[in-house]
This record gives sequence, C-alpha cells and structure tokens, in this order.
Amino acid sequence: MAKDISPIVKQSRREGYALHPKAHKIMARKSAVPGQHGRGRQGKPSTYAIQLREKQKVRRIYGLLEKQFANLVKEASRKEGSTGENLLVFLEQRLDNVVYRAGFAVSRRAARQLVSHGHFILNDRRVDIPSIRLKVGDKLVVRPKAKGNEYFKNIDGIDGQTAPVSWLKADPKKLTIDITSLPKREEAEVGIDEQLIVEYYSR
Repeated sequence: MAKDISPIVKQSRREGYALHPKAHKIMARKSAVPGQHGRGRQGKPSTYAIQLREKQKVRRIYGLLEKQFANLVKEASRKEGSTGENLLVFLEQRLDNVVYRAGFAVSRRAARQLVSHGHFILNDRRVDIPSIRLKVGDKLVVRPKAKGNEYFKNIDGIDGQTAPVSWLKADPKKLTIDITSLPKREEAEVGIDEQLIVEYYSR
C-alpha cells in the first residue's frame, strides 16, 4: 500500500498548517517554508498557486496521495449537492480519520498505523484498510487481542489536537466507536476553503 512517509513537520511548514501536534512548537520557531530559499522574496501568489496550496494542504491533512485525492474529488462531483462539502464528508468518513476523531490516536498518521496493523474490528470483521469509508450505524471496536496492548490500556492519556464531534460516539473504556450520523461540514478540519480545491480541479 503506497503512503506518504515524508517528514510531517516539513510538510506542516510547507503548508503553513500544523499537521501533527509536534509541529506546533517547531512552527512557532520556524515560520518560513523549508529550503534555502524559504525566506527569499515572494510576490503575490497567483490564483492557481493559492488553489494548489489549498489542495496540497487538505490532501496532506487527511494523508492521501495525489491519485487518491483526485479520484475522491471526481466522486464528490458526481454526487448531488456541493462538491466541496461532499469531499470533506468523504474525507471525514475515512476509517483512519474516524479513529483520530474518536481520540484513539494523537494524529491521523498514528491512526492510520493503528488501522494498518489490524487493531480494529468493523461490524464483526477485522479491518486493516485506512481508506474504508464508514456509514451511519457502523460499529468499530478494538480487537480483544489488542486490548491488552499498553497503548490501548492507556488510551485515556492520549493528548490529541481534535475536538469532539457530534456524528460519532466513542467509549474509551469499552474501546468502541459508533457512527451515529453523517459528518457535518462545520465540524470538519478548521481553516479549509474547499471551494479553492473544486476550482483547482475545474481548470
């Protein structure tokens, strides 16, 4: 399974957005984009550059590769309603994002690793594919074998950067996650302008 393993802090500085808790402190000291020309003269960015950066930022927030992201945008455009909002709902429904949103991981990258290692059961079946899209009524539980892992024994001590969302119900004691409704646009990641992404792919 292909994945982006480039340094998360470097990505965060490039996008001007903390993609991981550890990026906050470093970005406070190093605000410029990485590279020897990071502090060089920069004129006003073009419309295309703004759209590109927003697309790259959101793609990296949710941890998708370029082809995955482009395919998701196409699917969102075919669905009734706003393409941008449909895209964000699709991204929020991803299994790795749900694990992160439930507070079971400090970041989406960490959540993706937990899923890939097969620590979860979805509707009575073991899953290890982070991109699976969860539906209303789905139930996610930590595998009995994994419950003895020190990580899950100390799940209450995880200090993530996500706020609780209304569309899922997580129980850190029973190690369960229930999807109670569809994700809401206003509860998606803050600071996203999805219309710029739609315009980028509409060129």
